[in-house]
Parts: sequence; C-alpha cells; structure tokens
Amino acid sequence: MASAGIRASLPPTLTHAYHQKLQSNYQPWKATRFYLACRKQSSVGASGVKVPKMYSLSLQAFSREGGSVVHDVQFPADYTELLKQATVATELALKDDKQLLEIEIPTAGLASVPGDAEGGIEMTESMQLIHEYCKRFVPSEKVTKTRIFLPEANEVVFAKKTVFQGSLFKLDYLTKPSLFEDFGFGSKIKMADRVKPEDQIFLVAYPYFNVNEMLVVEELYEEAVRNTERKLIIFNGELDRIRTGYYPPFFYPKLAKLSKTFLPKLESVYYIHNFKGQRGGTLFRCYPGPWKVLRKVNGKYVTLHTQVSMPTLKEVALDILPSA
Repeated sequence: MASAGIRASLPPTLTHAYHQKLQSNYQPWKATRFYLACRKQSSVGASGVKVPKMYSLSLQAFSREGGSVVHDVQFPADYTELLKQATVATELALKDDKQLLEIEIPTAGLASVPGDAEGGIEMTESMQLIHEYCKRFVPSEKVTKTRIFLPEANEVVFAKKTVFQGSLFKLDYLTKPSLFEDFGFGSKIKMADRVKPEDQIFLVAYPYFNVNEMLVVEELYEEAVRNTERKLIIFNGELDRIRTGYYPPFFYPKLAKLSKTFLPKLESVYYIHNFKGQRGGTLFRCYPGPWKVLRKVNGKYVTLHTQVSMPTLKEVALDILPSA
C-alpha cells in the first residue's frame, strides 16, 4: 500500500493526513501504484483532508479493478514532477503491453513551444531530460540492455563527454552527416547492424532535425522491435510535424506515409503541447488518462475539455480553445 520511504520524508502532520486518506479512500482497491505529490501552498487536500499551511497533498492513484482505470494526474508544477509522472506513465503502458511509445515535452520551460529556444539548446535540454528520465525509469539490471539512439554520430561523442559521461547506458546513432544532408540524404546505417541480441529497450532521442531520421526509426521498429519483446520509446520526436502535414507529401512521400503506417501504432504515454495567444492553452496527456485541454487561470490549470482519443492540433487551436 503506502511506501514507508515516502511517509518518512513527509512532516508528521502531513504523514498522518496521507495515512488517513489512504485508509478512507483507497484501502478497498487493488491499486497497482500510488503517486504522491506534495506542493508548497496552503490549501485543503482532496476528500476534505486538511493539510498544514504551506503544503498541498495530491495523491494520484492508478488502479485496475473490474477492467476500470482510476487515473487523475494534474499538470506538473516543475520538471521534477514531470519526470515522475512520465516514469509512472511509461511503467503502466509497458504493463499493458504497449510496445511503441511517445513522450513529447517542452524543453525551454513547461509553458514553452518548439522554437522558443535555439535548436541546439533545445536538443541539449532534451538530452539532459532523457538522461534523468532513463535514470528513473530503467532498473539497474537493464541499464546495459538499454540502447539510446541519438540523431547523429557526432552527438554520441558530445553526449559521452558531457551529459552521459560515465553512464552505463549504450549510446548509438541513427545517421551520419554527409555533404548531401541539406538535400535530404544521409549515410544510411542498417539498423540490424546496430542492434545487439541483449538489447531490450530502445530510446530514440529527438529524431526531427534531419528528415531521414524518422524513416530510420521506422526501420528500427520493423527490423528489431516488431514481433519481439523489445520496447521502443521516441522522446521529443516532434511527431506533430508529420501528423499535421508540415512536410509536403509531394516532396517527402515516405515521411508523409508514416502518418498512416507508423504513427497510428504509437501510444502517447506523456504529452504536452502548448498553444500561445490570448486564448491559448495546453494539450496534456498522461497514460492511461484521457487527453485534456487545459488553460492557466489565476496561476492554476483548469480543464476545458477531455476526450479519449488525441484531438488534432487544429481542432484544439481553432475549435476547443476559442470556444472555451
């Protein structure tokens, strides 16, 4: 039920409230996981449990009984909470036998959009977030069985000298730069040659700068993941570029085809997309919960709309947000 380690880290009065809340609300359930978030603010917790000043208790339950799922995750307060949520969401998806996962989060701040920071800085921030995510998600016995694919070979060299210095994670690459890179060509690396028999988890880091990178990711899935027990996670792949037709099908037919052949197989386990403007908002999803459209009002996120399937960005921007 409750983790002694978690209880020990809380103030005594908060620990008592936490314990009472578990017994009064969750004891009858066969819960698979409890996630406790403790924020510094003065409020009353759910179910009327009063929390001491400067603390707010938020217990997020993931439960399966009779086929139903109880899931309530609030928008993260910071990147530490985001990584905790993303880790739990990933674990739950893998327990549900999901094999192809997507994680998409902003890197220049929780309210940022792609392009708010310079491209190289965004990629470096993604690399740091990936490192922290992997340290939380991957158990120690699987560290050496986890292969992280960076977009290019030179980024592997950079990662080994900086963010992943001394790490036991296997670092690899999708493509090698060439003189024809600007024209959409690269030195193709056969993915079957990059994979080792002991590999169990593949994580692909931000494969969006070169148009060929996502084609290589699909190849990795087809050659080394599909019909196996392996898992593939795409982290900050900016897959919405493909979903929204950013790449004209006439010039990029193979890439455009992925929206029908490859992307439908993905499970978006953790996703944040911000919309700026006077009537802006956020599209948020934490597996196995629904898709939510949020808006920040007086410093707090409120839910404007929920649905089971992912809405298109166009629907959110032109229909849901303006009418809320």
